[in-house]
Amino acid sequence: MSGDSERLKGLPEAVGAYTIWGFMPLFFKQLQGVSPVEIVAHRVMWSVVLIVAILWMRSRLGEFRAALADSRTRRFMVMSTTFIAVNWLVYIWAITNNQILAGSLGYYINPLINVALGVLFFKERMNRIQIIAITLAACGVMVLASESLASIWISLALGISFGLYGMVRKMAPVGSLPGLACETTLLLPFALAYALWAAYYDPTPGFGYSTYTDIFLIAGGAITTIPLLLFASAARKMPLSTLGFIQFIGPTIQFMLGVFVYDEPFTRAHAICFGLIWTAVAMFCFDSIKRSRAPRVAAA
Repeated sequence: MSGDSERLKGLPEAVGAYTIWGFMPLFFKQLQGVSPVEIVAHRVMWSVVLIVAILWMRSRLGEFRAALADSRTRRFMVMSTTFIAVNWLVYIWAITNNQILAGSLGYYINPLINVALGVLFFKERMNRIQIIAITLAACGVMVLASESLASIWISLALGISFGLYGMVRKMAPVGSLPGLACETTLLLPFALAYALWAAYYDPTPGFGYSTYTDIFLIAGGAITTIPLLLFASAARKMPLSTLGFIQFIGPTIQFMLGVFVYDEPFTRAHAICFGLIWTAVAMFCFDSIKRSRAPRVAAA
């Protein structure tokens, strides 16, 4: 098999994962009126059921138990659990409060935040293109903040929390699926406690309100797990530079949904901000492709 064919081997899984993530606002919009905390609680509970079942079918429950038993791995998992819980809660709050554009911006700037985290925590060096890209992104955020201070926190919270989550998971000595099982299991007691409290004391719609609502709350487990499984499969087969380019499918779909399906306001500040972010993203992708090709050119 040629090098190009090998690199494209995981393309269908990667495109599938990011496409599902892109269209996720359509799913969570069906739960309008349900508390974001309750949505996250059910997302956790039903994810645990599905992930443990998959681990059992793949005979990998031992990895899950070993990860929870190891104190060093458990510390990493507590940190990653905190970051992903914040990310899920802010993301669902944004969707159910008509802030899809702010959410999409958060995932556009996430790769640039990853570069900044690499500099801060791993002493990585930025090249000239990366410095310009991050500067443009920062200018875009400041422009939007000057007009939409009430929503810019959503973008920053999503981008930073997911960046920190990815950084911790990179350091954690545990695989993707057992790691997700650890995270959801650590969240499970809090999720169960909130779901029980909501069932008796929360007057807003929730589990038991209607069959339609119940189906979507339960399906939250699958909508969480399936794209992560696809992504994990793709990540094993594809170079990270290619995945870095494909990941912009998700926020692009979200952007289109926010503007053209849900008619969210798109102001001049949004236009300037997204224009600067898209320019930064294009520079980021160009730099990633250039650096990934350099070793192959040298080898040839």
